Amino acid sequence: MSKRSKNDGYVYSTNPDFEYQDEDNQESVDPNQQTLEVHIDRKQRGGKVATLVKGFIGPDDELKDLGKTLKSACGVGGSAKNGEIIIQGEKRDKVMEVLKKKGFKVKRVGG
Repeated sequence: MSKRSKNDGYVYSTNPDFEYQDEDNQESVDPNQQTLEVHIDRKQRGGKVATLVKGFIGPDDELKDLGKTLKSACGVGGSAKNGEIIIQGEKRDKVMEVLKKKGFKVKRVGG
């Protein structure tokens, strides 16, 4: 699989003043203004259960830092990419507790 180019999605522009705007440089949003959804996912994981955190708004660096904090608090592995955090195992209650302490509004979704 090849790496995506910086201007992925833009092929050509006839506007001589066109400047590509990088979507990864999102501004940080205060945690108390964000509502994060915490899901339990059992699909496409080889029978394993995972906890998903969706709805984060901000740069990828902050998403990865939050994912690292959640993984260490739960003592499990996981990843943070594509705007969501994946925590291995059914750790929804612990994840919600940590997010609330950090100032996020948390919504429990499903089961």
